[in-house]
Amino acid sequence: MAGTTTLLVPGQALAGGSTASPGPEPTSALAGAAVGSLSPSRAGDFLTCALLYRFRVVDRLPEPPSAAAARGSLVHAVLERLFDLPAGERTPAAADALLAPEWERLRAEEPELETLFDGPEELGRWLASARPLLDRYFRLEDPQRLEPAERELLVETTLEGGLVLRGYLDRLDVAPSGAMRVVDYKTGRAPGRGFEAAALFQLRFYALVLWRLRGEVPRLLQLLYLGSGEALRYEPDEADLRATERKVLAVWDAIRLATQTGDFRPSPGRMCGFCAHHAICPARGGTPPRYPGPRTSSVAG
Repeated sequence: MAGTTTLLVPGQALAGGSTASPGPEPTSALAGAAVGSLSPSRAGDFLTCALLYRFRVVDRLPEPPSAAAARGSLVHAVLERLFDLPAGERTPAAADALLAPEWERLRAEEPELETLFDGPEELGRWLASARPLLDRYFRLEDPQRLEPAERELLVETTLEGGLVLRGYLDRLDVAPSGAMRVVDYKTGRAPGRGFEAAALFQLRFYALVLWRLRGEVPRLLQLLYLGSGEALRYEPDEADLRATERKVLAVWDAIRLATQTGDFRPSPGRMCGFCAHHAICPARGGTPPRYPGPRTSSVAG
């Protein structure tokens, strides 16, 4: 049975899902020596643009901070800390009160974020821009009724061929029955029709890792789009996760081939507007740095 996808709007229930399927034996005991590692973000980079993958993983070129990315980090941090509070105190006002201290914490960890703002007024406007995202979160979920099993959870497994898969889950909910729900927060808008599969690749990747680790298919994968106040949910099954594993392995094979040959081609498209490497992109008339040659293929991130 194929997995199902549903786009939800505020006011619709977010719970539910299909019966969990038994999974395979954990592969960590079966796998041989690690041949490399892959995260959903780096796999996504390669699928979006192989040259972007090269710039980030092989060349390791620095990228300047952006206000949009920093806002996403801030909102994620606030939602993580919100669940430190007793259930009855998880209110919109409490989330709003977390913005300033979480910004101070992020700024201490990443001093370069200071360069984003010219002064207190601009910083204040930027902090205020995070409040509508938090308001939309409360219209999608009631955190007073939730007790996440894990937040910002690192999950990792090794496939039989030796490829290590790893990544961080925003949130993992586990029902008394053991059924799992994987939740990811997005501060952008929900994808248009026809783009749901690409948006769900990250959560399918996490579901594959959890299935391999725990022997059970997650009941529900859920993306909360705080930019538009919508939720995209997906009910995976075993066949779907086996297909996801085949796709991940195919991406890894393509990465290895590109690493050996140095053939990382640009893929001009709508995501180019968010790229920091226009000046050295051949699709825009630039010249990339000289390819340094194959190096150890550890590409987690």
